[in-house]
Amino acid sequence: MSESDRTTIAAFEAIFAKQKALAERAITQLDDSQLRTALHPETNSVAVIMKHMAGNMRSRWTDIFTTDGEKPNRRRDEEFVDEFQTRAEIVDCWERGWAVLFAALAPLSDTDLRRPLTIRGEPHTLLDATLRQIDHYGYHVGQIVQVARILADQQWTTLSIPRGGSDAYNERVWGTPPTGQQ
Repeated sequence: MSESDRTTIAAFEAIFAKQKALAERAITQLDDSQLRTALHPETNSVAVIMKHMAGNMRSRWTDIFTTDGEKPNRRRDEEFVDEFQTRAEIVDCWERGWAVLFAALAPLSDTDLRRPLTIRGEPHTLLDATLRQIDHYGYHVGQIVQVARILADQQWTTLSIPRGGSDAYNERVWGTPPTGQQ
């Protein structure tokens, strides 16, 4: 298989890697208790969101073409209960989920994108299912970043261009201010 046979799959891998890295940059800004703090009784802590995402990944990306993406042994409701003892357990759960996702994508080529699979009995192509998961994980990564931002408070280090920093960023990247601001 040549690299050109994986253009779209490689792009998906890159998006997933960026999502993972963004979440991890936020997570590292939290201490152990903050990682397990929910902002409201009806919301999830970062640890619980990580657990849910990992459970989803293990279910969706294991045997993707031969079994339904919602595995019979998945206990989704339990993903929303924090039973972790340590930060290391949280991170291990998270890493195992991502490992399943990346292992599932590794042998695929763009010709696989048309292959059928099911999620909760609903037919999808691999392309549809992957876009569904990119959307789902992006939603939860956004939650992780927002919760971490609030909990880190004054100790927060921005993950993107800081407020009021667009011109300086553009100058550094392009060497000139953006068009229309010269």
